[in-house]
Amino acid sequence: MVSTPPTRKRLQNRRFLRDALVILLAVFFLVPVIWVVLSSFKPNAELYVVPPSLLPKEPTLENYRMAFTVGHFATYTWNSFFVATVSTLIALLTNSMAAFALAKYRFVGRQALFLLTLATIMIPLQVIMVPIFLVLRNLGLTDSLWGIIIPPAATPTGVFLLRQYILSIPDEILESARMDGASEWGIYWRIILPLSVPALATLAIFSFTWRWNDFIWPFVVISSEQKATLQLALARLVGQFGVDWSTLLAATVITLLPMLIVFLLLQHYFLSNLTAGSVKG
Repeated sequence: MVSTPPTRKRLQNRRFLRDALVILLAVFFLVPVIWVVLSSFKPNAELYVVPPSLLPKEPTLENYRMAFTVGHFATYTWNSFFVATVSTLIALLTNSMAAFALAKYRFVGRQALFLLTLATIMIPLQVIMVPIFLVLRNLGLTDSLWGIIIPPAATPTGVFLLRQYILSIPDEILESARMDGASEWGIYWRIILPLSVPALATLAIFSFTWRWNDFIWPFVVISSEQKATLQLALARLVGQFGVDWSTLLAATVITLLPMLIVFLLLQHYFLSNLTAGSVKG
């Protein structure tokens, strides 16, 4: 039996259903974010109005003023920015070096080492949290920003992502560079890194987001208020007998802005990395 190709009307119906599903999912994920942003401009009493309204009836910036004046908000912001930025830079450097070695060098045990690296993805943080904390305490890195930065700097996810991308770089380019007298460091710095910009940008977005949103590890390491990150500061806005929701919502919106800015700056490379696999050379 010969199957007939779908008619134009069927194709249009499928496209309509696909677009409708995409729009529905976008609305499903965006409505909570939009509600948080709009509610951050509402007075505290307006948050308890029944039925609730999406738009603020009496918009105010007092919530944001309170968010900046409560505690040391500028210090918390700088701590989070420093941790997320430095962690991302270290992750890009260490993960790309490991990925380059696993992708382009031939040595005994390479595959076993790669599989061992991937296997660490299955180890939850709770299992290794105490040993890492003891090591940090012996090194004198507890209650410091470096104690947050160093342990999660190199991630197996980052190594895997970059290795798969570096594998697509032709070996002939590297051999040609070696014949021209380029050192291994020069090949890594001048060839591998520039050609891996889409994958590096993708890892940068993920790494910055992970470190910026991290709560458990800073909660374990940091004990002083001056070293706290924004996520710890948000948790401390929840009082023992009540919550100032308007201030908490405003602070939450502020913490969302850096991640949005990073994604907007790197989205071109991120999207090009997602579509790279669908383009045939």
